[in-house]
This record gives sequence, C-alpha cells and structure tokens, in this order.
Amino acid sequence: MPARPHSPGAYPPGACPPGAYPLDHLVLPTASLDVARARLVSLGFVVAPTGIHPFGTENCCVFLEDGTYLEPLAVGNAQAAAKAIADGNAFVARDRAYRDSCGNEGFSALVLGTQNADADHACYVEAGLSAGDMLSFSRAFTDAAGNSDTASFKLAFASGTGATHAFLFACERINAPKVDRSALQVHANGANGIVEVVAVSTEPSEQRRLISIATHSPATVPGSSTAFELPNATLTLLDPVAFESRFGMPAGAPSELRFAAIVFSVGSADTVAKLLAASSVEHDIRGDDIVVWPASGQGAAFVFQEKA
Repeated sequence: MPARPHSPGAYPPGACPPGAYPLDHLVLPTASLDVARARLVSLGFVVAPTGIHPFGTENCCVFLEDGTYLEPLAVGNAQAAAKAIADGNAFVARDRAYRDSCGNEGFSALVLGTQNADADHACYVEAGLSAGDMLSFSRAFTDAAGNSDTASFKLAFASGTGATHAFLFACERINAPKVDRSALQVHANGANGIVEVVAVSTEPSEQRRLISIATHSPATVPGSSTAFELPNATLTLLDPVAFESRFGMPAGAPSELRFAAIVFSVGSADTVAKLLAASSVEHDIRGDDIVVWPASGQGAAFVFQEKA
C-alpha cells in the first residue's frame, strides 16, 4: 500500500485534508459467503478465512499484493445486524439499504485509506455528504497459517443525498493485524492489484462532487468518461452507453452512483484465459481485457488486464 498522503494532526479538525486518498478495499455484498468463496476460487483467487464483525456481518476477503483487497460481505447474524441498525450503525444500515434496493449480490462501497477519519467525517458533514455517524470497531483476524491478531478500524461515510445505492467511506486503521498475508496474496490467476474501479450513472455530473470530495481528487473529463486519479488506482465514472461500449454488457440506467466493474492487473492474460476455460467460467475478450460478467458471489464485472 502506498504511503498515506498525510498523517494524524497534519490538518485542523473539520478541515478537508489535502491530497488524493489511496484505494483501500471494495465491499461486495453477497447472500452467501460459501457461494462467494466458491465463485472466487473458480476465478483463480485465494480467499481468506471468514472474518466476523461484531455487528452481524461477516466477510471472506481476497487480498492483493498492492495492499488493496475485496471484501465479500454477508449477513451472518440477522438479529445482531438489526440491533446494529437500530443503534445507528451506518455501515450495517447502508448495507441493508443497498440490499433492499439492489438485491443481495452487488458492489456497494469503495473504501479509501485515511489517517484521520474524524477530520474526514467533519469534511463530509460540512459538504452535506455525510452518510451517517462514524463507526469504530475491532475484530479478530486469522491468516492462512492460523496466526491471529485484532484489527481495529475507524470509519467515516459519504454518499449522495438520499442515495440507497453505492457509497464511499474513509477507513482509518487504528491497529493493523500483525500477521503474514503473503500466502493469501498469491493467486492462481496472477492477479496482483486493482488498477481501476468503474462506476456508472445516467447523471455523472451529479456524482462528480461526491466522488471528488470523498477521494480528494479532482475530476478530469476526457470525452464520455470522468476519471479520478488515486495514488494507486483510477476511479472511472461512465454513463451506461459508454459502459456498454467498453465492456460489452448493459449497465442498466442508474441515476444514482453504481459501482459496476473492477479491473485487476495480472502477469499473463493467457494464464487467466486458460484458468477460466478450465473452470468453465464464461468470459469475453475485448481488446486487451478479459471480462467476466457478474454472477452469484461476484457482484461486479471482473476485468483482467495483462501488465508487464
């Protein structure tokens, strides 16, 4: 993971911190972690052991060498999740709103790394983009060798007014697990990082302010796309026509922001193609991209690009 562009105390409380934030991870709601795990393994990923949140949700993450990761997210304890929502837990409330609006399979959130979530929350409130109260929590983490530690986080949430689809949040790691993830970062498909995240909206101009404030990155608008350059990836915003033209699949007509595709860097496109064929996974070759359409347990289009 690239160094954070700032440090705690580097700007006054309530001030919007400078510098684009790095991509930290992506949240992919799913109805079943077992289904998600099986699907991700069929795509050539190593999947971490199940992680249990203290508020009813659970995950099975895919960690990449560049420090980013995927977080397939399921509701493991519906009663605990309902209580968390009643207690004002914005993360679980947003997950519930997404599932109610979009279904149990999808791509709900883009998470950005920060060193001062309190300042980010104040910034979102000031901009009228806060998606709820901050959340602090800890959970146990276990690596592939069975070594355990405790991970602690502080989160600040941003979304468009009244939005029930995608949202963004800043994640401050209060305690990073002191465990070895190297075995979890070597994937049969050769994926070693996330180079691009693609979002869709019929009203991209309405979403630029939200994304620019949350990512601390100005928008550049080359033709029909809008790009936000993060230190370790690009966030691209397309209208549905441009999305279908690029990936060969319909994006629907979301007026709200919707995350739709994840572009991975891989060492060999040929390796990916052979693995997908051996696993009987349908895919399409579009120029230099290998595109795998969403399926149960995989809530977004996965795109593999060969990078030297």
